[in-house]
Amino acid sequence: MSSSLNPAQRAAIRHLDGPCLVIAGAGSGKTRVITQKIVHLVQSGFDPAAIGAITFTNKAAREMAERLKPMLPPLEGGRAPSVSTFHSLGVRILRRDGTRLGLKRAFSILDAEDATNIIQTSLGTTDRKAARATLHRISLWKNALLEPDQAALAAASESERQAVRAYRDYAATLSAYQAVDFDDLIRLPVQLLREHPEVAQAWRETLRYLLVDEYQDTNACQYELLRLLAGPRAAFTAVGDDDQSIYGWRGATLENLQRLGADYPQLAVIKLEQNYRSSTTILAAANHLIGHNPKVHEKRLWSELGVGDPITVVMCADDEAEAESITMRLQALRFERRLRWSDFAILYRGNHQARVFEQMLRKEKVPYVISGGQSFFERAEIRDLIAYLRLLVNDDDDPAFIRAITTPKRGVGPATLATLGTYAGERQLSMFAALFETGIEARLGARHLADLRAFGSFINRISYRASREPAAQVLTDLVNGIEYREHLFASNDDKVAAGKWTNVTDFLGWLEQRAEQDGENLLQLAQTVTLLSQLDQQRSDGDAVRLSTIHAAKGLEFPHVYVAGCEEGLLPHHGGMMAEDDGSAEPAAAAALCAHVEEERRLMYVAVTRAQRSLTLSWCNTRRRGKEKFGRDPSRFIAEMDLSARAPAAATITGAAARGRLDGLRDLLASKKAAPAGD
Repeated sequence: MSSSLNPAQRAAIRHLDGPCLVIAGAGSGKTRVITQKIVHLVQSGFDPAAIGAITFTNKAAREMAERLKPMLPPLEGGRAPSVSTFHSLGVRILRRDGTRLGLKRAFSILDAEDATNIIQTSLGTTDRKAARATLHRISLWKNALLEPDQAALAAASESERQAVRAYRDYAATLSAYQAVDFDDLIRLPVQLLREHPEVAQAWRETLRYLLVDEYQDTNACQYELLRLLAGPRAAFTAVGDDDQSIYGWRGATLENLQRLGADYPQLAVIKLEQNYRSSTTILAAANHLIGHNPKVHEKRLWSELGVGDPITVVMCADDEAEAESITMRLQALRFERRLRWSDFAILYRGNHQARVFEQMLRKEKVPYVISGGQSFFERAEIRDLIAYLRLLVNDDDDPAFIRAITTPKRGVGPATLATLGTYAGERQLSMFAALFETGIEARLGARHLADLRAFGSFINRISYRASREPAAQVLTDLVNGIEYREHLFASNDDKVAAGKWTNVTDFLGWLEQRAEQDGENLLQLAQTVTLLSQLDQQRSDGDAVRLSTIHAAKGLEFPHVYVAGCEEGLLPHHGGMMAEDDGSAEPAAAAALCAHVEEERRLMYVAVTRAQRSLTLSWCNTRRRGKEKFGRDPSRFIAEMDLSARAPAAATITGAAARGRLDGLRDLLASKKAAPAGD
């Protein structure tokens, strides 16, 4: 075991007798503890293949697996520990034992877009925003382990009752399609392990020790999966931080931290409080801030990294002045300290705040990368065409088949697809293969079957040509054959449709150019098309300022951080709730407000603790909303950081002042470049 570990880290790694909860403060080396504990487990005699580490993102899983490789001795026969997300583990469980629930082994996994399409049809609306909101409501019910009948009992409004009806239709459609959504990847394994004790026991033998990262982000369903997998032996380590729980809006609950102590009285709780990231100045502000929240487990971060730079609070005239001020400060600090652009991050509460920063950074020719923005390949119109290309490569791809046959609409509705999906499930076939079977004729009317087979024959013809003819011509014939341009203009107003069609032509042009350059036919192109979205993220590898929402920045760190929009109504975001509890609110509403502000405070805490050396907080006197400007007040969180020891704030930064200082900086840079060598 590494001698550089601190006593708390060493205790967390060595504890193997019973369940363990590691309260890991920001920057306290939690990933190191998890990887070192896996090594310690292997050295203590645990079968490496019986150790399972669970993370929340594929990126975190990949990084942890890469860290482990050089730390473990060579392992025979692929006996390495498994590192996966909750969802990946759920897929693994369902692929092996999902037939107990009636799932075929080759069940399909619907993504959010496919699921939204089904909900939209169920609601009978063209409003995708409403469909996504309903899908979110259904997701929360699933994460709380509520079936449609139970959700119906909990529905308290007409909109929720409408969502329940959509939930019933949605569940029936998924069952008929032999498909699951992302929430089902955890919900169904819970159902499986509850209903089949012998399966649960088999999985407890497969995974004899569990480690769960970011435990504070678990929801009720994930907690139950962990409990069922751990079983009476309770051989697990959960690592988390109640002060960084910022996903309540998607079902995460701090009650899981309290439940651990109640469900496992022998639970060992170990706190990691030494921070290896931030200066003592930043940590003091963070501790003061989060001290205003009630605690599940008390802790106080400390550091040996020195005092660092003072925290700066900047008051700006408006959002444009804020962007100019931050850009000026960032450029000046980079010049003074000879830093890289990637040493800087600008964080904000909502994606809408990015626009003014993008405009200013582009104007100043400052390279940047934005987190959380939509990839070109995630646009609905591009995903439609990618579904056709996926189907050309693999006609067993049921989600691609469903999306392609329903976009554009061609007289094939949910009932027809449900019948086809049920038949395909019985026959253990893909839906595409099933539509050509003789047996399906007894299930579907002649007209519906003709529509299905006309589509199937069209795909087969295009597939035949895709490997034999120039890609450009086959692509053109594919898009013309499905009348996709007409579909766009029939489904959207002219301005939106024109924008979408421009995206389509850009995509087709890109594919044709690649085919010509690489000498590939359409089938060869289609074989790699599912990886195209990665191309849009290659620009993040260079030296660039990071623009990011605070949520997307969780888990990251930067030497110099600017937190923009530290204002009441924005951070904390009031989100339709009362701005203040004046004592007149009903108890339930007051409690909801209190919980909301506490989560917003945790979000601010996450923002503050991303910074290593310097932290700048900015807020605006006025902020634009549409064509109007509205007065703003500084966030309560600034006062809660107890920054009284710092120098008084400077005068309000205006756009003109910021531009003047930028001009001065440019003059300084120019004079430095022009100075003769040796000056």
